[in-house]
Amino acid sequence: MQSTTEPMRTIQIQQAWQLQPGEQIGRHRIVAGLGEVSIQVNGRSVYAPFDGQIETTVENCLLFSSPDVPAYLFRLCGLRNPAIGTVVEGQTIGSADYLHFAALRRQPDGTWTMVEPARTLLERLLQ
Repeated sequence: MQSTTEPMRTIQIQQAWQLQPGEQIGRHRIVAGLGEVSIQVNGRSVYAPFDGQIETTVENCLLFSSPDVPAYLFRLCGLRNPAIGTVVEGQTIGSADYLHFAALRRQPDGTWTMVEPARTLLERLLQ
């Protein structure tokens, strides 16, 4: 899932929860946490909700950004065969059994905070 030409993006999330995606509990990897919505997709495709950019993160998740919603980032975890780079609205960006989704809003101090995603946004992801 890592791109060899683009560095992985890290973001500072304002909320500080002890358990984060990517961490281990014994031999088990955490794949979702507080503030995320987990959706059973059953192997179906997930789609770009807007024209935008997809980057990898250190948690083996993806960050989706778009000039259509510049104050937001969307974190998507659990995708197989993800599209990395520039995508257009409606383009398949991967598939998943379970999609773990978080909507992040930029704060004035440059950190990000998790917010509840709009149902219409999730519908665009899942078409």
